[in-house]
Amino acid sequence: MDFAKITERVKAILATPKTEWPLIAAEPASVGSLYAGYIAILAAIPAIASFIKSSLIGYSMLGMSVRVPIGSGIASMVASYLVSLLVVYVVALIIDALAPTFGGQKNRVQALKVTAYAWTAAWIAGVAVIIPWLGLIIALVGGIYSIYLLYLGLPPTMQCPPERAGAYTAVSVIIAIVLSWIVAVVVAAIIGTATFGGPSMNGVRVGAAGAALPARHHALVAERTAPSAALAVAPGSWRR
Repeated sequence: MDFAKITERVKAILATPKTEWPLIAAEPASVGSLYAGYIAILAAIPAIASFIKSSLIGYSMLGMSVRVPIGSGIASMVASYLVSLLVVYVVALIIDALAPTFGGQKNRVQALKVTAYAWTAAWIAGVAVIIPWLGLIIALVGGIYSIYLLYLGLPPTMQCPPERAGAYTAVSVIIAIVLSWIVAVVVAAIIGTATFGGPSMNGVRVGAAGAALPARHHALVAERTAPSAALAVAPGSWRR
């Protein structure tokens, strides 16, 4: 695993995407190499940041502070990470399937390339969840920039006409949003039920009036397990 190479690719795709996409499209790759050499590393950033925020730093609102128990936080972090790895691949399948509709060429590896590298901005911005309030703005900017990266990346990777890249991007984003949130709700329900089923509810630490906030924790779990497949909202962007 070459962290220097990963860092250089992150810098290039964020700073000079128009010149970087043709290089990405031309370089040899496989599903395994993309996951091992890039996706698995970048996808961990928002998951770890969310754990730090929810279980170590905590959230404050209306004079109350709440931290998710360490065990629940770890479970949620792992779940959100695994789901993000899965959704990246499913979104790539969607982009691949839509290619002929927009004048492109089907190629599963290229579809995974454009999904993974476009998602870079959202993953990097996901670390901003640690910053109160301002983190929301940073995460949203990262998500929007990821959509722009996808728009730039579709013509060189999927060989679609540039004039059809906008529609290709929009349809991919809409489908991926729906898919991402369906998966997120299912996973959040599973984790939430396990977390608040019985005595474990007492583990929620609240800083005022001793009140537990299970509803808020359910929301946090749902947000963390929704990895912004559509690239419209960065992971963790709605946390405060």
